Amino acid sequence: MFFFQIPFLPEALFSANHFQMGTSTLERSSRAGTFTSEDFAQYRAAWSEPGAVTAMIDWYRAAFRYRAHFADRNVRVPTRILWGERDRFLAFEMAEASLRYCADAEVISLPEASHWLQHEQPARVSELLIEFFQRS
Repeated sequence: MFFFQIPFLPEALFSANHFQMGTSTLERSSRAGTFTSEDFAQYRAAWSEPGAVTAMIDWYRAAFRYRAHFADRNVRVPTRILWGERDRFLAFEMAEASLRYCADAEVISLPEASHWLQHEQPARVSELLIEFFQRS
């Protein structure tokens, strides 16, 4: 995330070699076989849209530059956090720490999933979301 604070360079490196950095990151950080060549073609097409890569990276830039100030930081609607235990980018403790800001929340951990749990276990993620929404 610190690297993304540099102007222009992250966009140039991410876009180089037909978005090799993006596809290799997806491949290395997910379970084997999660993303197909067709998936990568769709990602490359999306990333090729004017301003798309900068918009993605700007999300990380904004996280460092802007702090929202809320009078009430509590989430008052029922909340379910789905978490891949093999996430290489974010620590499980982050999900647990989020619970203290929620009036009614739970974390469901998926042991075999990574950061890309919706791609790796789409049926299970859908099942958990449908069950949650029907209950709420």
